[in-house]
Amino acid sequence: MSAPAAAAASAVLDFDDILAQIGEFGRFQRRNYLLICLPVLFAAANSLSYVFTAGSPTYRCFVPGCDSPDEQDYGADWVSAAVPGSWSKRGHFTPETCDRFVANESTLEVEPWSLWPLGRCSAENFTAETERCQQFVYGSAERTIVQQWGMQCKENLWKLAFVGTMHFAGLVVGTALSGYLADRYGRKHVFLICIVFMALTGVAQALSWNYGSFLVFALLNAVGTSGVYPLAFIIGVEMVGPRKREMSSIVLNYFYAVGEALLGLSVFLTDWRQLQLVLSLPPLVCVAYFWLVPESVRWLLARNRREQAGAIIRRAAKVNRRDISVELMASFKQQELDAETAMEDEAENGVLAERKDDRIWLAIKEVAGCHILIARYAILLLIWAVNAIVYYGLSLNATSLSGNKYLNFALVCLVEIPGYSLAWLFLRRLGRRLALSGSLLLCSITCVASGFVTLAQGDWIPCKAGVEGRNSWSCANWLVVTLFLIGKLGITSSFAVIYTFTAEMMPTVIRSGGVGVMSTFARFGAMLAPFVPLLATYYEPLPLLLFGALSLVAGLLSLLLPETFNKKLPDTVEEAIAL
Repeated sequence: MSAPAAAAASAVLDFDDILAQIGEFGRFQRRNYLLICLPVLFAAANSLSYVFTAGSPTYRCFVPGCDSPDEQDYGADWVSAAVPGSWSKRGHFTPETCDRFVANESTLEVEPWSLWPLGRCSAENFTAETERCQQFVYGSAERTIVQQWGMQCKENLWKLAFVGTMHFAGLVVGTALSGYLADRYGRKHVFLICIVFMALTGVAQALSWNYGSFLVFALLNAVGTSGVYPLAFIIGVEMVGPRKREMSSIVLNYFYAVGEALLGLSVFLTDWRQLQLVLSLPPLVCVAYFWLVPESVRWLLARNRREQAGAIIRRAAKVNRRDISVELMASFKQQELDAETAMEDEAENGVLAERKDDRIWLAIKEVAGCHILIARYAILLLIWAVNAIVYYGLSLNATSLSGNKYLNFALVCLVEIPGYSLAWLFLRRLGRRLALSGSLLLCSITCVASGFVTLAQGDWIPCKAGVEGRNSWSCANWLVVTLFLIGKLGITSSFAVIYTFTAEMMPTVIRSGGVGVMSTFARFGAMLAPFVPLLATYYEPLPLLLFGALSLVAGLLSLLLPETFNKKLPDTVEEAIAL
């Protein structure tokens, strides 16, 4: 093929130009996009299932003589006389979990374990001394691994927290591994492996026989879960045209938010084994994706597998009812033959042909040798870490909200949908750079404002009086909650934008791996989030002020990044530098 012909073929093979012919988001893409979104529902639920399966239920000591073995009442009127605890400003008593007052021997019946008359369960029947207990009364029908393997009381809290640590460790390993494997072996196959692995390890987790096996399967489940969303995102972005990229990334996040919120339905599945099975068995149906979902055309083109890419393009054009030129399809076969001929010539001349998987390392070396890309990706790493710290930090603070924890959890997850919608609006109206910066600055302003309102809360005039003369809510309370929700909305929008922005700055050959590295780095940031609230012991608004400061720095740094809105996805490192 002559040089002009080769250049023409190369131009024709630009996939964004091909999409202009077959449709940027036709019936073919819509069907496949829906298919890749469905597993994300279960990946989102599996990623947070440990909050309920390894959560600590509400419980207190069983009090012999007062509690009936058959009909137990966690919040009985006499509990404050028999069990130590604390009173809230609203007059609500919270009993301690593993201590009870020692019964006054002079008031015991001949059979001390028989049920006392209700009047006998009062303060004069107990001493001020306390004792540990081994039998408990629970505040709900919820059953977690706490009851399963006897992990009550403070000395066992680390075991429950360690489940989360193992989960995050699995996410770190799985995110990096799945990204690299997807760049080397293909998006589709690794995506399917992650889904099936997530399902099988989830089922194994439900069948765990002890705490140790539960930890191992929790780690493995996180490894599989961590690859589902990033790969679904990459496949979704790579199958659509430039004008539909933000849509493909944002709608995927809707599915993720709904998947998280579905965990709130665990109020109807009180046993942790049942919950884990319900979350893990349905994804096994995705085995059929091997025949239903095609490989990424961009990845096939990057690997010089043009004949396979051409077959998918022909099928997409047929389903979308669009015509595609004969010359374009002929160029796929011709360029593949040219590539094979070039490899044979190199072999005959004693020159080792470049292996397909070596392209990834060559691209990485090119990136490492370019100061412009190193600076850009360093800024992206920082922004990813800040997003994770602030996002999970605000989520942890949300647990202080009163009310039903299942409903609260669902609402905190669903509030992300307006955040993703805001990101979609920003992406379309402002472009990638201003969308990212604006989301982070919105979060920064609301976090700082919430911190100062928290500091000045005691000086506010109450909005309404509560029961028995106590102030149930103040204007400051409502304002803090409102600012919190706006801050969560802002950081959610930022998280959605950074995925799109990062993918559009990475060359095709390392796109999955690049997004995977960024996401992995963010997981390390997430590990710091639980420690940030401890700063409140030194200065109450300090956590919120820190979140605001980090978001401000990240928002300003994001202005140094190039704009990628309505630009073609870079296929090579040179194209990435030219953005």
